[in-house]
Amino acid sequence: MKRLLIPLLAFLTLPNAIHSSHMYNQKKFIVTSESTKETIEFAKYLKDNGVVKYSAYWCPNCLNQSELFGKQAYEELNVVECATDGINSQTQLCIDKKIKGFPTWEINGNLFLGVLSLKELSKLTGYNN
Repeated sequence: MKRLLIPLLAFLTLPNAIHSSHMYNQKKFIVTSESTKETIEFAKYLKDNGVVKYSAYWCPNCLNQSELFGKQAYEELNVVECATDGINSQTQLCIDKKIKGFPTWEINGNLFLGVLSLKELSKLTGYNN
């Protein structure tokens, strides 16, 4: 019994070193990379031109896509949360748009599935940086 109790007490009293959005019932992911002036301008351009990123908080590819922009630029993007239990979920919109995977970008009414480089997004949206 002592052998089990000591590790259990140590586990419960030490701070948790693992940070996960699934722990603590957090229903969004956290972008940690820093944005550049250029990625912030690009994100604003995407938003101003009606580009939408359909995403799910639990999706690792969605997080990878967002990290390309950085946290400041990510806040500028028009992101639709598709997970039913995500913060500000718009699941019905995702169903109506026939979103089949994440991330999906909507550009000029066309859907593009998968992580796209910033260069690919620039080309698809006509952005000249």
